[in-house]
Amino acid sequence: MRSLRRRSMFVVALLCGAALLTARPTAAGGEPGDGAGADSGLSTRVARLYEDAAAATQRYETGRHAAEAKQVEVRRLEELLGRERRETAVLREDLGRIARAQYRTGGGLPVVAQMLLAADPERLMRGQHLFSQAHLALGNAMEKSRRAETRLAADEARAVEAWQEVERRRVELADLKKGIEDKLEQARWALQGQADASVAAGACRGAVRLDQPPTRVTGEWVTPVETYTLSAGFGSGGDRWVNRHTGQDFAVPIGTPVRAVGAGRVVRVACGGAFGIQVVIRQADGYCTQYAHLAAVTVDQGERVTAGQWIGQSGASGNSTGPHLHFEVRVTPELGSSIDPVPWLAERGVPVA
Repeated sequence: MRSLRRRSMFVVALLCGAALLTARPTAAGGEPGDGAGADSGLSTRVARLYEDAAAATQRYETGRHAAEAKQVEVRRLEELLGRERRETAVLREDLGRIARAQYRTGGGLPVVAQMLLAADPERLMRGQHLFSQAHLALGNAMEKSRRAETRLAADEARAVEAWQEVERRRVELADLKKGIEDKLEQARWALQGQADASVAAGACRGAVRLDQPPTRVTGEWVTPVETYTLSAGFGSGGDRWVNRHTGQDFAVPIGTPVRAVGAGRVVRVACGGAFGIQVVIRQADGYCTQYAHLAAVTVDQGERVTAGQWIGQSGASGNSTGPHLHFEVRVTPELGSSIDPVPWLAERGVPVA
């Protein structure tokens, strides 16, 4: 009896364990997942490097504007130096003229000799007075010239130092910006490598939870990426499409945060095929939007999203010629029901240009 009871308890334990295994969450695409995924650190690193790069670019631009202001100041200083150089040249000329005049009027004789050769006291006094005036004028001119030379040398040194500071700051900021951008580029392609591996396996890594900064969205609709360059448009032809292009492409670097254009529910997260890693959202108004060729996803199937919320990171997974976001608007979640997304967004107050 005791053996039967133990055997029954063992069977119950096995059934509970099987139920727990069955209830484990699955990753996008139906494969067993690990929630955030073991490689979520790379997605987080890319997102943080984007923030660092943006901050470095801001510092670079601030420094560039400061350098431009400094350059204006240096140019004013150089104009002042130009005037000082001209004034100094005039003083030197005046000094030479006074010295030559003194030599001519004094004949090069010392004062004692002029006094001995003077014909009468009045003439002597007049000559001595003129000599004193000339000597004073010469002394004043020499002192003025000396001060001008000293000021000119100091201002020239200040101008050189100012230019050196401008160049030093520019190089520092450029090196800082380039260093972060190089790290970001390496992390981007590492992230894309993970995405390619997921697509090849046909199983996504699961949602990566990123710390999204406070959203600046004020309306009900937004563009799927904040900054972009438009590439292939809806209906365009090409060798990479069976018929016509079914969406609008936004050329953006790998790892760019991709946003839900409006509030809705995630109806599909999948990997594999021509679209690579993709997310499909059913919007509140019934239309469906697709975000394809991603490098990572940050939402799970069935999750509700808001306008502007990050739902993934752009990439070049699937049938892609390079990093970009393929964005579609569909009547149903399925391929083949797409409409032109540009006028669709424009109707919702989101012009795309």
